[in-house]
Amino acid sequence: MTHTPASLIAFRDRVADAFREKRIRSPVHFPSDSQAEPLVSIFKDFREGDYCFSNWRSMWHVLLAGMPEEELFDMILQGRSMYIMSARYRVFCSSIVGGILPIALGVAWSIKEQARKLEREAAKMLEVGTIEMPRVWVFVGDMTARTGLYHEFEQYALGHELPIRVVTEDNGLSTNTPTDDVWGPGCTLRTTYYQYQRNMPHVGLAERVNF
Repeated sequence: MTHTPASLIAFRDRVADAFREKRIRSPVHFPSDSQAEPLVSIFKDFREGDYCFSNWRSMWHVLLAGMPEEELFDMILQGRSMYIMSARYRVFCSSIVGGILPIALGVAWSIKEQARKLEREAAKMLEVGTIEMPRVWVFVGDMTARTGLYHEFEQYALGHELPIRVVTEDNGLSTNTPTDDVWGPGCTLRTTYYQYQRNMPHVGLAERVNF
């Protein structure tokens, strides 16, 4: 299915309805309206076979990476929205700040090593061509992008020229505190970067839900 900003928002609202109806017995982090258009644009460059590493607010990343709506919806109903995993769709998410970063590095390093082996074999057989490697896409928030773990991750990925693409999603908040108040102003990010205005709470729907 090819998703549009409208279809992403419709899916989110369907999950929100299920949350209000107490069909989801776990926290859910909902993406904001202004994220939909940038993400649809970014994922136009996402190729079949690429990997998607995300965080606790991952439902739109997972849909755009190729998981069918009903399969994802069932996972969310099971309370798995903050740690969606699928080897089939190459999607890995974590509710731990920065938890996906070292795993993404390992996958990217393995991809590069496999490509080197294939290129060496091709050279022995006098075949000409470049191996097209899968890419590892990593989605982080502006809070994660300020942590020490992130900077080690970035240095290793750049230093070893790993097939990693990082997307920083900046709402100016570290959970509910302005990021610049927490970390100080000024942060240069060498990543795909977009800002968005949060119109959903950090988690849930700002309504008290008793299960």
